[in-house]
Amino acid sequence: MSTIHFISDLHLCQEQPHLLRLFNHYLENIATAADAIYILGDLFEVWVGDDYQPDWVRALNQKLQQISANTPVFFCHGNRDFLVSSQYANQVGMTLLDEFHTLPIAGVPTLLCHGDSLCTDDIAYQNFRAQVRTPEWQATFLAQPIANRLAIVEQYRAQSKAATAAKNLEIMDVNSEAVNQAAQDYQCQLMIHGHTHRPAQHETDFGRRLVLSDWREQGHYLAVVNQRFTSVYFDLNAQYETDWTG
Repeated sequence: MSTIHFISDLHLCQEQPHLLRLFNHYLENIATAADAIYILGDLFEVWVGDDYQPDWVRALNQKLQQISANTPVFFCHGNRDFLVSSQYANQVGMTLLDEFHTLPIAGVPTLLCHGDSLCTDDIAYQNFRAQVRTPEWQATFLAQPIANRLAIVEQYRAQSKAATAAKNLEIMDVNSEAVNQAAQDYQCQLMIHGHTHRPAQHETDFGRRLVLSDWREQGHYLAVVNQRFTSVYFDLNAQYETDWTG
């Protein structure tokens, strides 16, 4: 019997210690039951480069190293932590995935991604995304002192918060044509992603689309055990399961 966990949008940061406690709880008490763990982006609220690892990150690294010593951990970039490099992934024992990654799950061709590239109606964000994903932008950014990078990121976060407040919520969701095109390109019948913070399961033209939850007061993971899909919310004391089996 094989067990796979999918998580995303933890947005870990020093300013949200309850999220760090939830993730530590997950790694110590829940993740050990998995045969593989897929982190589909935004593990961190921000990542300004591998050379900036404050104390809370170093403590987290130890936990990741402990779990990855026995359980394969896979990571795809989110819109918040796209600067995580292969060097950091190797440091903690994670395997970096491409933006779109395919694998069979319960015998079904499946596409994994963070999900932000599917939100094509948000043109301003897609233009920004295209800029910051270029090697030239990243090299220029990473060459700056850490203090400068942190200041730039804070400015981006403030701008993003203001822009988000002014946008129609539908603009920030995935575009159905982009979803169907990705499914066609990768010949999938199941898609799993995060990013939108709208956990749900959707019936589609190609099969099903499962959207992971972000972490807030509770953590969340999708557990796949053979052909059973279970959406699980948890806190430090209990967990609450919903059957997502198609």
